[in-house]
Amino acid sequence: MNTLTQIRFIWKPIVFVACLLPAALVVTDALEITGRLGANPVEEIQDRLGNWGLRFVMIVLAVTPLRRISGQNWLQRFRRMLGLFAFFYVLMHFLAWFILDQGMLMSAILEDIVERPFITLGFTALLLLTSMAVTSTNGMRRRMGRRWDKLHYSVYAVGVLGVWHYWWQVKADIREPLIYTLILAALLGYRVFAYRRRQARLSRTKRRPQSIIN
Repeated sequence: MNTLTQIRFIWKPIVFVACLLPAALVVTDALEITGRLGANPVEEIQDRLGNWGLRFVMIVLAVTPLRRISGQNWLQRFRRMLGLFAFFYVLMHFLAWFILDQGMLMSAILEDIVERPFITLGFTALLLLTSMAVTSTNGMRRRMGRRWDKLHYSVYAVGVLGVWHYWWQVKADIREPLIYTLILAALLGYRVFAYRRRQARLSRTKRRPQSIIN
């Protein structure tokens, strides 16, 4: 069995099930099978789903640096699945707020989105993730061409918006959003470093004297 077959039929199903576990634990804890959600179950559900959404965004952003540093190109084959799980958890986070917290009362929801900045940031991140999820298929990539690449670069903006949303949401204890901020800074910093190194290499190549064949 070659590497691509192993990834498709063994490792992808394993990763898929592992990615579903946090959502499954929310359900089983809500049913008090594996635990409890605490004194404020609605807030606990929102927080868990939101945290996992942000974690998956960080994982997606980490795939390319890990692939380049390790030389393991097969890691890229999990990026789309991980990105869709990031969308799934952020969407579930939004729906928990929309249904359980706000009771689907549109006037209150629109007022919160407009007047509470951290909700505006989170909703913007969700819209970007939705656009990327809808266009994640190979067929959409072929049809969109270069526009697809430009759209999916929005994942960097989603990372920034997600961390910003989390930071503004917390009242006093900023330790967790600070950890995400440092992780995001490292991931984006690596991309800046890699880009500058590529540009320097291209610049040296252009300055290199060309051989003359008589």
